[in-house]
Amino acid sequence: MTLPSIQTLYQVTEATWPPAAGSSAHGFTIRDGQGGGKRVSAATLEIDLSQADVAGAEQAMRQLKQTPLFQVRAGEEALDAQLAQRGYQIIDPVNIYAAPASDIATELPPRTIAIPAWEPLKIMEEIWEAGGIGPGRIKVMHRATSPKTGFLSRFNDAPAGTAFAAMSDGITMLHALEILPSQRRNGLARWAMRRAAYWTLDNGGHTLSVICTQANDAANGLYLSLGMHLIGQYHYRIKPE
Repeated sequence: MTLPSIQTLYQVTEATWPPAAGSSAHGFTIRDGQGGGKRVSAATLEIDLSQADVAGAEQAMRQLKQTPLFQVRAGEEALDAQLAQRGYQIIDPVNIYAAPASDIATELPPRTIAIPAWEPLKIMEEIWEAGGIGPGRIKVMHRATSPKTGFLSRFNDAPAGTAFAAMSDGITMLHALEILPSQRRNGLARWAMRRAAYWTLDNGGHTLSVICTQANDAANGLYLSLGMHLIGQYHYRIKPE
């Protein structure tokens, strides 16, 4: 099967991890993140940069009481250069991976590994909270398109981890994969990915995708070892204040 383009995966990201609100201003999409993190708070370019107004976008974000933050996508080198000239620094460059779900759904996980559960159980919220995924990001999950689910992992008769997945146009994106430190190195993240692939197929989807920071060597290694393909990247630019 043909893998999705990076532009398609940008759209899937928006559907499966959406801001509280979005509007068009000065040639940019301005997102109201309401504490849900960079992905739902960053502005993105909508039109040719020559017709856009970076300063106007900055003001629109400040009116939302958000620090000006831009997501720079593939092919936006001119925007990247202009932001650099304005004193913006690169933060959190990420990789976006995808693969046919059938290529990953090759071995059914043990019964208690990555059990689908939605709405999130309290223990799932506690695991996310311990990993820095707080209430603002839980609200993002509630806003996401359906079908969607959480996953609760148990290992050695104890809670071990959790994740969230949602699907758009047959493409599942896995978010907020968090394994408790005491339960790591047991293959639980790999099992969670396989469970998400089965869930995708069971819900009529065809592709599994995931985002991770380029600095996360363990996660990048995992996704490549599963046979996932690096489709593209993006990064943020933020101006220190």
